[in-house]
Amino acid sequence: MDYFKEQADLLKMEWDEDRSQYLKLTETSSAADRRGSGITWYPVAIRDTELGRGDYLQVEVERTTHHDIAHQFRTGVPVALFSNHDAKNDRIEGTVVYQNNTRLKFTLNTDELPDWTRNGKLGIDLLFDDNTYQEMQKALKQAATIQGKPEGHLINVLTGNIAPAFTDEKLPIAFTNLNASQQAAVDKIISAKDLAIVHGPPGTGKTTTIVQAIKQLLQHGEKQLLVVAPSNTAVDLLSEKLSEQGLNVLRIGNPARVSERLMSLTLDHQTTQHKDSKEIKKLRKQAGEYKNMAHKYKRSFGKAERDQRNALFNEARKLVKAADDAEQFIIDDVIEKAQVITATLVGANHYTIRNLKFNTVVIDEAGQALEPACWIPIIKAQKVILAGDHCQLQPTIKSIQASRNGLGTTLFEKCVNLYPEAVILLEEQYRMHNQIMGYSSGVFYQDRLIAHPSVAEHLLFNEDRPLLFIDTAGCGFNEKQEGTSVTNPEEAVFLLKHLELMATQLGEHYPAAQFPSIAIIAPYKQQIYTINELISASTILQPYLKKISISTVDSFQGQERDMVYISMTRSNTDNEIGFLADIRRMNVAMTRAKKKLVIIGDSSTLSVLPFYANLIDYAEKMNAYQSAWEYAD
Repeated sequence: MDYFKEQADLLKMEWDEDRSQYLKLTETSSAADRRGSGITWYPVAIRDTELGRGDYLQVEVERTTHHDIAHQFRTGVPVALFSNHDAKNDRIEGTVVYQNNTRLKFTLNTDELPDWTRNGKLGIDLLFDDNTYQEMQKALKQAATIQGKPEGHLINVLTGNIAPAFTDEKLPIAFTNLNASQQAAVDKIISAKDLAIVHGPPGTGKTTTIVQAIKQLLQHGEKQLLVVAPSNTAVDLLSEKLSEQGLNVLRIGNPARVSERLMSLTLDHQTTQHKDSKEIKKLRKQAGEYKNMAHKYKRSFGKAERDQRNALFNEARKLVKAADDAEQFIIDDVIEKAQVITATLVGANHYTIRNLKFNTVVIDEAGQALEPACWIPIIKAQKVILAGDHCQLQPTIKSIQASRNGLGTTLFEKCVNLYPEAVILLEEQYRMHNQIMGYSSGVFYQDRLIAHPSVAEHLLFNEDRPLLFIDTAGCGFNEKQEGTSVTNPEEAVFLLKHLELMATQLGEHYPAAQFPSIAIIAPYKQQIYTINELISASTILQPYLKKISISTVDSFQGQERDMVYISMTRSNTDNEIGFLADIRRMNVAMTRAKKKLVIIGDSSTLSVLPFYANLIDYAEKMNAYQSAWEYAD
């Protein structure tokens, strides 16, 4: 079957499943429920309206309550403004152009707000985002078209038809701040004619390596690079690091983290700072005034009034057109001067850079990127650098069938397997104690990881152990099914008691302000909820609550803590382990810890999977195995 046709079919399967899950969630739920799911802001207040590009009305709203609820709104997604007065009919659709935690700007394809926006309470719904899927489908079609042409060389490499090629070029300088494998990765990137792959296990300085490689590519004659990643957070991190190196970075789309440094890199900010931007503001203000004057003419008027109204509208249109042209000139100027353009994978097709071509595209976190999304930036390039780790979290896929049929295998993983000669593994890690690193290194990284001397033996305090597996087998800590989730209340209570003991010990070594950071990870939301309740009620832990984070694995990807607890949760006589069978997720959980890792679980349930049986053996070898009975009162 044709490569891109197969990808398109898998994507369609995922698209349908995603849409049906979304509709199921939204059609039957109240505004308050949708708000809790992060897909509605309610209530909101309109703070500002202004005419934007091409006669669109730009509306700014603010959520007036519930600021603490995380939300899924982001730049480019479709939304609907609604009134609770008649939520089915009183609604108008638009597209988000800017958001932060409390404010959101969106454009409407109209020049004035409907009358109903003055009645009742207003809210804003996130609509299902077909646009992202359409962009991916378009990219797959384009890639299929280019494949047979001379400019399709890179596509043929990535689909396994032509082996990647390298020059013998060596860098004239060595970096004092890069280790040997990081230096080798930069060398590989410079010498690659079409493809280089940086495999960065946890804590090995992948971002540092990519930033240095980008600097070198620019020094070796590249005018401009496109740097992309699947998530806004990953794009923000790279944008910040590249900017710190003195590079002229342009961030397309809106940052997830609202920091001044990041905002100054955005297209919005750079265009408003441009010397010609005051003129545009003046033109748009004038156009708005003409429109307001035109709207003052009511429906019943004669020919003279009608002519006057049309003349005002025409004048407003001319001014808007002049403002659009001037704005386009500024945008082109800002884009042309940027050395590095950063965006999400889908953001790589933002209207401002849609037609740009690049010699090199860098895709970071490529091990977490859906393959069809990767083709959006790739078709703009002659050469691609893939950086990531396919031994950590995979992309989130809603359709089990699409995942099984191949959508779950990323382009990164395919290329690592196809072309070992293009891969450099970063081998030195700067995060974990040797014992914490050891098991992951053996299972996932051919035992090639080494701990940098600064972390190899570091502990929370001198007599402490860096690793513990506490076995709850035979303790009667049985899991309970709660809705679609699982919890294990006794295991949660045991974890709390262990953490209280640890906190008391740590209190002897650290003042409260320097208390170590702690993560508590569990595979199930219900277990997270149970642990959260216990810990927030603990008097011993009260002084340290700010230092403790409790969540599922996904939210800790890319993060680290001094100490990590993992509550394995599963304990049953049927030997069912559910989510825990995903050993890549477990790899992420275990490698967040710097100085101490405590895993609490039932060996008899877990040992059905060799991965866990071997982990328990490893703990015994390290003298890190304990039975929960040892803690019995």
